[in-house]
Amino acid sequence: MAAQKQALTLLLSLLAFSFILKLSLANDEAGIAVYWGQDGREGTLRQTCDGHYKNVILAFLNVFGCGRAPAWNFAGHCTEPWTPCSTLAPDIQCCQSKDIKVLLSIGGANGDYSLCSPQDAQNFADYLYQNFLSGQFGPLGSVTLDGIDFDIEGDRSNLYYDDLAKAVEAYSTEERKIYLGAALQCPIPDSHLDTAIKTGPFDYIFVQFYNNPPCQYSPGNPANLFNSWDLWTSLALPNNTVFLGLPANPGAAGSGYIPPDDLINIVLPYVKQAPNYGGVMLWRRYWDIQTNPSYSDQIFPYIGKYFLRSILAIKNAIFECVSSTLYRLFPKKGHRKHLMSM
Repeated sequence: MAAQKQALTLLLSLLAFSFILKLSLANDEAGIAVYWGQDGREGTLRQTCDGHYKNVILAFLNVFGCGRAPAWNFAGHCTEPWTPCSTLAPDIQCCQSKDIKVLLSIGGANGDYSLCSPQDAQNFADYLYQNFLSGQFGPLGSVTLDGIDFDIEGDRSNLYYDDLAKAVEAYSTEERKIYLGAALQCPIPDSHLDTAIKTGPFDYIFVQFYNNPPCQYSPGNPANLFNSWDLWTSLALPNNTVFLGLPANPGAAGSGYIPPDDLINIVLPYVKQAPNYGGVMLWRRYWDIQTNPSYSDQIFPYIGKYFLRSILAIKNAIFECVSSTLYRLFPKKGHRKHLMSM
């Protein structure tokens, strides 16, 4: 009888701890963002959203503004008009059903884009809303994306992106928020979007700590990255959440790759101290899955502000106690299998 009470107590403890774990993770806003769409070998969008990502950024809508007909490049996934990109709609909706925010990235390193005036910015904002944010049928089907990411690298004028950001934000309502992201280089100020981010509407600041030796990680010397991180998180506006942007593989960038062990043991314990730390941004999905386990799989337990690894260790210890006690009381095959389903 005493053993049965002990088993029941342990079982209830496991259930209660599982609830606390889920609640803790739900309240931890930090996560992994990843760019998808630049390599046909990176898997489908649906497969991507089976991973450990919180935000998936579709890259890129890379032709727009100044009278240009908007166009996009999703590498081998779809090329209008031969393979309509509207086939992506079910996968986008699947991602969103898992509480993953899906953003469309505009710009990129290779494209033909610029804005000619505040009115041009407004016109493009209207186009983005009608075709990607409203739920009406557009290039990606009848989808309502969660927001727009600005990855402005190829426009030398760098004008009117503040107007564009404010125009897109104006479509947000009390019932539905449209999220804005900005992909920035780690040197301060950013040469493309400094004016835009100071206007205030951006939610996610994806700072690229790679291909920039003066402010990126060097093995055994994290000082440059830490100093730049401190500047970014101190200068960010109150509504900004700052992500540590990294290459997911040595081949993903010319420099700045951080081995998972260094990231886990050296970098994350430092950067997570910032109150506006949002997580890690990875460039990009194809490179993330070039190792097994993937880069995101290796770092995921350590990304959140709550130390997930320790929490899981406690849960597993409780599970083993419950399992051992029930095995002594009910030595039947299959009881572990039933416990695992909890």
